[in-house]
Amino acid sequence: MPKTSSLQVTGRDRAGKGAARATRRDGLVPAVIYGGNQDATLIALEPKTLVALMHDPAFKTNIFEVEVGGKKQRTMAMDVQLHPVSDQPIHADFRRIEKDTLVRVPIPVRFHNEGASPGIKVGGVLNIVRHDVEVRARPDDLPDHIDVDLTGMKIGDSVHISAVKLPDGVKPTIARDFTICTIAAPTVMTAEEETPTAGAAATPAAGAAAAPAAGAAAAPAAGAKAAAPAAGAKGAAAPAAPAKKK
Repeated sequence: MPKTSSLQVTGRDRAGKGAARATRRDGLVPAVIYGGNQDATLIALEPKTLVALMHDPAFKTNIFEVEVGGKKQRTMAMDVQLHPVSDQPIHADFRRIEKDTLVRVPIPVRFHNEGASPGIKVGGVLNIVRHDVEVRARPDDLPDHIDVDLTGMKIGDSVHISAVKLPDGVKPTIARDFTICTIAAPTVMTAEEETPTAGAAATPAAGAAAAPAAGAAAAPAAGAKAAAPAAGAKGAAAPAAPAKKK
């Protein structure tokens, strides 16, 4: 059963972006209540209160009683808009609910008895495909969470939604028998992949050592070869021309 609690809010008399910005300047979060074949109700609430509620995994399944203008309304949180930089709430939407109202909400999944899973005991990994399951139901029939028992699961086994017991009147919004989790085989790295071989490690070192030696040997040879033509050219110009015979 969902938890029902009172939520302190204040009414707003103006709609629009300008009015919403004015509400934020006053340190409050603008919000709206809609649905139930009634006009929308404009409200504002403390940001600290909204942030604390958002940290509850059952935030979207809980029922909030809101009193505005002396009138109490049962509501559920539908959406919260966050600032793109600070991640602080800047607007919230609540839906007015009645006894027979059908809602679509995500229900968090909890996994139990990992120690009783033979696959996990031998090193298998719990691969969670869905952390929550969206269901359709009346607000009073919604569960706080969905339990998945891992007892007896081996590597390669999986849990589908058909294996999960849901309360009466609660149905998943996806028609197919989808997967919630699997037990995957462990990833093993061999010793050859972890440590390079001695030959592979020695090859770069030998090449690095050989390169300077070859360069050092080539430099004097090139210098000597370059100096020889220069000396020869200077020596060719040195001898004087032979004297003329009289």
